Amino acid sequence: MKFGEVTLDAAAGTILAHSVRVTDGVLRKGRRLNEEDVTRMRQAGLNAVTVAELEDGDLDENAAALRLAEALDAPGLSASGGRTGRANLRADAAGVALIDAETIHRMNAVDEALTISTVRPFDAVAAGQVTATVKLITFGLPASTVDACVAIARAENPPVRVAPYDTSLKIGLVQTVLPGLKESIIAKATSATAARLAEMGLAIDTERHCAHSTAGVTEALAEMTTAKCDIVLVLGASAIVDRRDIVPAAITAAGGQIDHLGLPVDPGNLMLFARLGDMRVLGIPGSARSPRLHGFDWVLQRLVARLAVTPEDLTRMGVGGLLKEMPGRPMSREDEDMALDIPEDAQSVGGLLLAAGQSRRMGKANKMLVEIDGIPMVVHAARALIASGANPVVVVLGHEPAAVEAALEGLPVTIARNPDYTGGLSTSLKAGIAALPDHCTGAVIALGDMPGVTPADIDSLIEAFDPAAGHTICVPTHHGKRGNPVLWGQRYFAEMSGVSGDVGARHLIGENADQVVEVARDNPGVLIDLDTPEAVAAHLRG
Repeated sequence: MKFGEVTLDAAAGTILAHSVRVTDGVLRKGRRLNEEDVTRMRQAGLNAVTVAELEDGDLDENAAALRLAEALDAPGLSASGGRTGRANLRADAAGVALIDAETIHRMNAVDEALTISTVRPFDAVAAGQVTATVKLITFGLPASTVDACVAIARAENPPVRVAPYDTSLKIGLVQTVLPGLKESIIAKATSATAARLAEMGLAIDTERHCAHSTAGVTEALAEMTTAKCDIVLVLGASAIVDRRDIVPAAITAAGGQIDHLGLPVDPGNLMLFARLGDMRVLGIPGSARSPRLHGFDWVLQRLVARLAVTPEDLTRMGVGGLLKEMPGRPMSREDEDMALDIPEDAQSVGGLLLAAGQSRRMGKANKMLVEIDGIPMVVHAARALIASGANPVVVVLGHEPAAVEAALEGLPVTIARNPDYTGGLSTSLKAGIAALPDHCTGAVIALGDMPGVTPADIDSLIEAFDPAAGHTICVPTHHGKRGNPVLWGQRYFAEMSGVSGDVGARHLIGENADQVVEVARDNPGVLIDLDTPEAVAAHLRG
């Protein structure tokens, strides 16, 4: 594959390496240029462009990605995609992912331009969820390179598989009761357990409540055996702290066997792994009353997927088992990959302009209407978004909305009214995000009192935005100092909408530092907000 700058005379038929702004829009990177595109670039004043050109024997990025995904296809998975150099393997049914890590490592070592990402081994996956994704770094590769990787995938057992959940299994739940234990706590445990099982297509088949005693649990287990349960969950009113404690003693008294006590996963340390005839029995700690991810979830998921689970398997769960410290993600991998699979011509990064504030620091004036070079401040900010690649542009109004909307008359923006604007910045974030269309994979959140921000500043953030590469928060900097606007990926929208008070979403930058990309800008305007008369006067003086 050839790569480099060519004159426009030689550009037709090549692949555009970087997005280019033309008079009537944007030509996106990865586009195969035609004569009309060349004409549009000439009209924009360009005479050369950076492109990729495939040579004999090369596969373009989409064909290469799809070929490799199809080679990885296995029962329980379906390959799809072949757009923007990406193809996915999705689970046909909910289950547990089985990953041959060494084979994936070997495939990733074939060529730096060819990458395969998977979920973690034994991760629970939902029906339709992306379990593995193939992404080409370059716009093309020799077919021989792709074939070498395909050969590795087909030489071994399928390196990516899904063990589907067996929805015919019968699940029992035993809860022991001590004096003073509230009915609401028992009900909470039942609800949380039912929700866990529902994700695997199951329900509680038989439930019993009994005294927290060896005799009481033994009797309940006998009832579960009679009901022909495959798996029984025993939630004790008191934690299991020894093999001779009440729940394990009851299992032994019933003729069962204790296989393992303890789990190197937190929460979930005090789990008991046992069996009674053909029935698997899990003694689960009180922390399982919470619906949050729990160590016993990992064990239960494997059992429901009909995977063998041994004491050694349990002891190997410790690496990655500190669940209390595992950061939550506002958007699931499945949803994010679904967003990435939106056809390229339907994707967009929206622009969200916050202009609802009460301007208290500006005195009597509404700062959105203060004129900068004869133009209302809010109009400067709106025009920058409109002239950038952000689409659509939503302006959130609150304080004196009619006057501000009149200033914006004729501009191609969507107005979102925030009746709760006195509640602070968070209410405007919520109103603006609600007004963005579903196909927005991200949004540039800009402030109405920053007229120095330019379309080029905004476009630089859009160019840096790449969810597939983990670049989901793009922040401009000037001389090392972070400024505004900030581009946020769609995955954060739900959490941003839940913020309260007169605060924005800056805390999410610190919480997701691995997703942040800093974009250096020469323009000091990304640091300057004009929210006082003194700031406006200083700006006008230059």
